Amino acid sequence: ERLCIAAVTKREDPRDVIISREGKEFLHLPHGAHIGTSSLRRISQLLSHRPDLNISSLRGNLDTRIKKLDSGAYDAIILAAAGIIRMGWGERITEYLPVNISLPAIGQGALCIECRENDNTILEKIKWLNHNEDSLCIRAERAFLKRLEGGCQVPIGAYATITKFMLEMEGFVASVDGKRMVREKRTGTSDNPEDIGIRLAESLLSQGGGEILEEIYGHGKGK
Repeated sequence: ERLCIAAVTKREDPRDVIISREGKEFLHLPHGAHIGTSSLRRISQLLSHRPDLNISSLRGNLDTRIKKLDSGAYDAIILAAAGIIRMGWGERITEYLPVNISLPAIGQGALCIECRENDNTILEKIKWLNHNEDSLCIRAERAFLKRLEGGCQVPIGAYATITKFMLEMEGFVASVDGKRMVREKRTGTSDNPEDIGIRLAESLLSQGGGEILEEIYGHGKGK
């Protein structure tokens, strides 16, 4: 049976955070600091601001990642704020990275409820859980991702917000080393969020994002 996203609950903080052993914020980390993250989205953005950083893979659940930091394997690690907050470990956060430094992943911080698209009984029962503004933002971000044919291991990101019925969305496409980045904002009425996401994606593709993605995918997928 076909499935659908029946509800998007109120979004947790979508930002990335830095947790550092010595309590130093991102821009104050020492030259050549060893940073742990496996996200190409994060790597590309961090290197665009701090090309001196030494970034290496960080895997495992949240507890494992923090233990690796505490053991001295890294000077700092980058994680999603939402996961840390939901685990009740907010006191470990050194800094919430502003979106101009690290634009979130598509849908970061959002929880969706999925069900059979023709199950009207369930759809009716859970519709009260849907947060309308966050749902519209997620629709815009997912349309952006779909147009770029992106996945979780591609250096792209997007974040949408709504103010007074106007949806503003910022997105980027970058090379893994952060040396090339195409970034832009789009604004429109919130009644057609997918259109904003698609137009933003197509604008980035036309400005060089397509060539970047083609190099990453290796078979013309970014065209």
